[in-house]
Amino acid sequence: MIDPSRTVALVGRPNVGKSRLFNRLCGKRMSIVHDLPGVTRDLISTEVKDDYVLLDTGGIGMELEMTPKAIAAAAEDQVEFALQASRVVLFVVDVRSGVTTLDEMVADKLRRYGKQVLLIANKVDSDVEESAAEDFARLGLGDPIRVSAEHGRGIHSLEAALNDSLGPKPEGSESDKEKRIRISLVGRPNVGKSSLGNALLNSTRLIVSDVPGTTRDSVELDLDYAKDGESIKFRLADTAGLRSKRKVGDPVEYFSNVRTQHSLERSDVVFLVIDAADGVTKQDQALAGDIMDAGKAIVIVVNKYDKIKERWDEEPVNGFKNLKHFLTHYETSLRKQLFFLPDPPVLFVSALKGFKVESLLEAAAGIEASLDLQLPTGRLNRLVQDLFTARAPKMVGIKRFKVFYAVQTGSRPLRLRFYCNRIERLDPTYRRYLEKGLLHEFQLKGCPIRFDLVGKQKRYAEGEDNEVGQSGLGGKGAPRQSREIQDKHRRKKQGDKAFEKKHPEQRKRISQVKAAHNKGTRK
Repeated sequence: MIDPSRTVALVGRPNVGKSRLFNRLCGKRMSIVHDLPGVTRDLISTEVKDDYVLLDTGGIGMELEMTPKAIAAAAEDQVEFALQASRVVLFVVDVRSGVTTLDEMVADKLRRYGKQVLLIANKVDSDVEESAAEDFARLGLGDPIRVSAEHGRGIHSLEAALNDSLGPKPEGSESDKEKRIRISLVGRPNVGKSSLGNALLNSTRLIVSDVPGTTRDSVELDLDYAKDGESIKFRLADTAGLRSKRKVGDPVEYFSNVRTQHSLERSDVVFLVIDAADGVTKQDQALAGDIMDAGKAIVIVVNKYDKIKERWDEEPVNGFKNLKHFLTHYETSLRKQLFFLPDPPVLFVSALKGFKVESLLEAAAGIEASLDLQLPTGRLNRLVQDLFTARAPKMVGIKRFKVFYAVQTGSRPLRLRFYCNRIERLDPTYRRYLEKGLLHEFQLKGCPIRFDLVGKQKRYAEGEDNEVGQSGLGGKGAPRQSREIQDKHRRKKQGDKAFEKKHPEQRKRISQVKAAHNKGTRK
């Protein structure tokens, strides 16, 4: 784990290229880049070259027409946090715009903090901008480092200056390299994902607002959870609210969705957050399907439990004994609507009240321990046969689906290979039945299972010649001979008697001789 004191923050007014410079320094596209000012709202952090932590902040001095007032104020609070937490500040200015009043205000603010500041003149794409960068020296923060984040110009000089400011990299211990459980919060806009993240972190590092779509980047933060004297390490990703593709109205939202999908693919356990008041919507079902397609373990989190309790206290629902009885029915209905999920845990929480928020981490730790489980082959095959005995698959044609042998072939997600008679005979309903049985027997709730079916080849392929499947032919049969060729072979073997009509008694005697011969051969 990187020393927290080695933290670098990017600050500056909106649209000077902070996010593009952030992506250039960390070597990957983490922060969304767009010409629209005020796109970056959350505090984005990443580890660079296992050397220092880089923070990307929202623009200082956001105007109200860029983003709503509440979000603008929260974004500036994030900048304050970054300035307090950082050791080195990269003050980014736009050489094309020249020195602005807002630049001077930011420079005064940085001097009051007494931090080590590197002045970065961005968008220096030619020699003309090189000379224009000299004007920024009057900000009193030293000679500006001329860079072009878009084209990579001057980045090596910036990295050298940054290394000098940070000093030599300290040596870390092996314990610092412990693996963290990667968890992510996924859901529709405004279901309370960021509020849950804040409740888990017990801080305000994530922006929380009632405006749907506040979080645009996927924010990753580390947290440690102490339980029974042991510390469980997590890496939490708060993602942007996913909308259906038809509702994505601008490029920023499109890239937010793409970034969220990438965050989903890197997760070990995914929390699907559902609004308790709205219940399961079609978009929730689509998101659950995306999580299953990614092969990730899942936990259902019903947020805003406090609203359910308030409504129950005001007016209890007829037909239910108490609130517990109602929640049991609520969970049953929820599972029916998400029937295709691997029986995940369902947690009722309230981010606003802090009710049972820590149960998310306990559920994630329990599920993550099952993701690398190795199933005993003998026990697996006995279970499969017991499931077939308890409930036989339906007839397809004149035969049923049958599994001859089962073996585990992979983890994350759990992969099982079934050697069976015919792949097409396994219908979706019976597939879910087998999956439920496996989940229950091996305690794999929330863990997806993938079936890899290996069936026998058809003896007579439709529309093809007959295959006899003899070992001498390598498993591939010869084409059926015509009637004329068969008659020719019979005449050559039996002569003139080949087509004589035999007396019934003679045919009976021949059948008896053949039967006795076959019986003797079997003995």
